[in-house]
Order: sequence, then C-alpha cells, then structure tokens
Amino acid sequence: MHRRKFMQQGFLASGALLTNCISNPGTIPLTTPSAEPVFHLNYGIHDGMFKNHAGNDFVDQIKFAHSMGFRSIEDNGMMGRSVEQQKKIGDTLASLGMTMGVFVVTSENWHWKTTLTTGKQEWIDLMVKDCKQAVEVAKRCNAKWMTVVPGNYERSLPINYQTANVINALRKASDILNPHGLVMVLEALSDNPDLFLRHSDQTYMICKAVNSPACKFLFDMYHMQRNEGNIINNLDKTWEEIGYLQIGDNPGRNEPTTGEMNYKNIFKHIYNKGYKGVLGMEHGNAKPGKDGEQALIKAYR
Repeated sequence: MHRRKFMQQGFLASGALLTNCISNPGTIPLTTPSAEPVFHLNYGIHDGMFKNHAGNDFVDQIKFAHSMGFRSIEDNGMMGRSVEQQKKIGDTLASLGMTMGVFVVTSENWHWKTTLTTGKQEWIDLMVKDCKQAVEVAKRCNAKWMTVVPGNYERSLPINYQTANVINALRKASDILNPHGLVMVLEALSDNPDLFLRHSDQTYMICKAVNSPACKFLFDMYHMQRNEGNIINNLDKTWEEIGYLQIGDNPGRNEPTTGEMNYKNIFKHIYNKGYKGVLGMEHGNAKPGKDGEQALIKAYR
C-alpha cells in the first residue's frame, strides 16, 4: 500500500473512532489514539474523577485520562501524600508527557484556619515552613504552581491593615519560591463570608503589590461566578496577573454544560488569548459511575 493512502486511511479511522466516542459515550474505550491531543486547551483532572473506569489508584486514573486526551492533573492533597507516592506520580507524568498543575500549600492548621491578615509572626513562620516543604514536594512531582489562601478576616483590624499584612507575608513566601522557579497562585474563594480573599480586583491588587513572578492569581471561574460574575470581562482585566485557571459550573460545581455558565464562549475566549497553561478541573461529576465519567469526557469534547 502506498504511504499516502495508508496515512489517509489511518486518519479516517482515527476520526471515525473519535466521532463514535463523542456520539456514543458508552463506546469510549480504555485507550484511544493519543498522538495528537483531543483538546485545544490543557485540562487537568484530579484524583477520583475517573475511578470508576480506572480504579482507586491515582496513577491508573492518570493513565486513563491520558488515553482520553487529557494532558494535565492537579492534586490539592499532594503535600499529604508519602514521598514515594509523590515521586511515583511525578515519574508517571514525565513518562506520559503530562503537566503537574497545582497542589495546595497546607499543613495541620494551614489553608482554612490561616490568618495572615493578623500580621502575627506565628502565622508567618508557619507559612515560611510550609513553603520550604512545598519546594521539596514540587521537585518530586514536577510541579510549578501551588495554591495559597491567605485565610480569614481579622475583624479587629481595618481592611487596609489586613491587606498590608497579607502583602508582607506573601512577599516572604515569594522570596522562598522564586529562586526555584515556583509560583504560588492566590485563590479567591466563595465558600464562606469569613474568607479574606474573595474578588478578582482585590487579588489583582495584591499580586501587583507583592510584585513577584512567584505570586500570581488563581482565577477559579466557579468561585468568581458566585462572587461577582462577569467572567470574561474580569479575566481580561486581571489577565497579566493570572497564573492559573480552574473550572467548575455553577450551581453544582460540576463539569461544564451542567450549570448556568457559558463555558463554550469562555473557553473560546481563553484559547484566543493564547493561554497555554493548565485549566484545573476542580469540580465533581454531575452523574455517578462510569456513565457520569463518560458524560464528563463528552462535555469537554
């Protein structure tokens, strides 16, 4: 058979397979041709998202996700995994040519209970300790980005004092991370009214004030939709400080097409802006079981 005819038939077969998988999600095989990415953007799965197809082992889920065309992961709990697990995940990603997205800088009292707003040395010391540990974790799993949350309001202090305290603490963290080429991304959240960091303009201002390549904005579109809406406009206004994006439809915090957000237009806008980073799939599956996982894949395709 002539080479040109062979290649044409191969492309037609691959296209037919993908079309069949999209039209009939129940036919999605465990492996598909993956020489070319299925997606125009770099979506990052998380542990548990494909457990019904691949089992409970995160490494097996990563391999399954790769066969479906996904090229990144994120893992909020990476710092809580054993050193061996961290290395195994990093090695798996390297062998598949995949990217490690964010993990959360966290310790026993960090993240939800953090109060960098207070300016108290005990919280700054804990942040410094955890950032140094995060550097070692990042080396093992080939990570670049890590999520940081400044914590709760300090009701006894005016807002500008709190903001200054947060900026001061984040500058110290940046000094630890920047020499290693690592980036903490600040996540504005909508989970409860006690959280200090909630809005895109507020996060943009803090990143500007910290003034370090190691401190950028994690624009989580689910939280931003709940807090302020106007997603595309706020993406544009904060774009030069955005280091990472996360996805979740609202209401429900599940995959795109399950809520009110027009992710087709949002993704098109992000793609046209030339974004090459990870879009973390920090959401649940709208439906249970294998059917729910297949529906999720279909939604992204």
